[in-house]
Amino acid sequence: MSSTETLILVLYFFVLSILAIYGWHRYYLVYLYMKNKDKVPAALPPLPLQTLPPVTVQLPIFNEMYVADRLIGAVCELDYPRELLEIQVLDDSTDETSEIAELAVRRYAAKGFDIKFLHRVDRTGYKAGALEAGLQQASGDFIAIFDADFIPPADFLMRTLPHFATDPKIGMVQARWGHINQDYSLLTKIQAILLDAHFVLEHGSRNRAGCFFNFNGTAGIWRREVIPDAGGWQHDTLTEDLDLSYRAQLRGWHFVFLPDLVAPAEVPVEMNSFKSQQHRWAKGSVQTCMKLLPMILRSNQPLGVKVEAFFHLSANFNYLLMSLLSILMFPSMYVRYSMGWTEMMLIDIPLFAAATLSFCNFYMVSQRELYPDWKTRLKYLPFLMSIGIGLCVNNTRAVIEAIFHKQSEFARTPKYGIERDSDEWVGKRYHQSVGVQPMIEFALGLYFTATVFYALANGIYGTLPFMMLFQIGFLYTGLLSIFQQFTGENVMLKSPEVAK
Repeated sequence: MSSTETLILVLYFFVLSILAIYGWHRYYLVYLYMKNKDKVPAALPPLPLQTLPPVTVQLPIFNEMYVADRLIGAVCELDYPRELLEIQVLDDSTDETSEIAELAVRRYAAKGFDIKFLHRVDRTGYKAGALEAGLQQASGDFIAIFDADFIPPADFLMRTLPHFATDPKIGMVQARWGHINQDYSLLTKIQAILLDAHFVLEHGSRNRAGCFFNFNGTAGIWRREVIPDAGGWQHDTLTEDLDLSYRAQLRGWHFVFLPDLVAPAEVPVEMNSFKSQQHRWAKGSVQTCMKLLPMILRSNQPLGVKVEAFFHLSANFNYLLMSLLSILMFPSMYVRYSMGWTEMMLIDIPLFAAATLSFCNFYMVSQRELYPDWKTRLKYLPFLMSIGIGLCVNNTRAVIEAIFHKQSEFARTPKYGIERDSDEWVGKRYHQSVGVQPMIEFALGLYFTATVFYALANGIYGTLPFMMLFQIGFLYTGLLSIFQQFTGENVMLKSPEVAK
């Protein structure tokens, strides 16, 4: 075996081993979740009316013309005394959204609501800057935050505030995201499953085990004094919520996650919007990792908290490894076939299994915890893995930009007010441009198509299912991005149920 062939195999198995370690970490999260099931925060009775604190609800919006009015209306339906409720519409918009939002504010102000329209012409700090500017004028002792695509339940404040009364060190309470349009398409169904696992298992396991978890930027409420104590909203990362969360917990504040309190929201219906959102989250988390992980590791936190923080904040670096693995798949297969396939399979298959079976288990458990019909949702797991793989080009770019400190603006995710299967997004504004990235994804899809044919031609069946996940993932993400940009909605968008 030549030195080049040796290098290919060493790199291949090194990358696969690291991915397997992170795969096994998913098993650990499920273990923590099951072990601490008795520690789920109990539902508390509402606070007596005479003890209710003043609350400010902040609504940061930027070019959200299709959902701004819906958001403001839903917040004004909150079950809370009007004399204790302040609503801030923090508008950075540069289009008709400002007129729509200001008109809604005037309408509800005329009905007696303490609601203010705060418009910035300078978008310094993006969402973090808007929240900080609003905080300077806020009157509430607690700050609730909702993004434009959310529809908060009327009892949100009455169910979250009692938890602050149980412990003066409770700094933030986070609700679980719901999905008002999860059945719209295959893409929205996949996103719903991804988010379900993030909240139920990641937040659930970390919170119950006493580890750090994060505010998700919306559908949460803060004790006001926590924000300045932790250093305030900072905009040197694209995930200001994750950044502030870790700084606050390092200061000794505790967070609570309420899995049974659901705040419905709209997930992106367009692949390019989904990619834009994932790019921002991946880049921001790596920025936060580079900013805060050294501080966390030097802190006096328990070892378990430090280890979990490491896995949490470093997880997106795996997209670099996934991209490298994608390139190495065919060369390593060719080398191993020429030297004897059977022996190498003894290493290859277990590592792939560790990386993928843990993934399936992770998402299966999250669906089982939430839905009585969870077994019917298992058919989406192969698509879930494929789309996760297909995102690696998009998110690898995000990771590289973060590593090399490339600055980019906070690109908010377009929302189209999609609530029903019959609603359309085609023809509406805010579409994301595709650039050259989908062509790279499509090329990788063709590359794996050739790899699949090579495996079939040579009777190499052991890793064929894994290679097909890569093939489908890259073709789906690449082609759907192109089709939706240039031809509008396509049958590939629809889920099996909706496409009938």
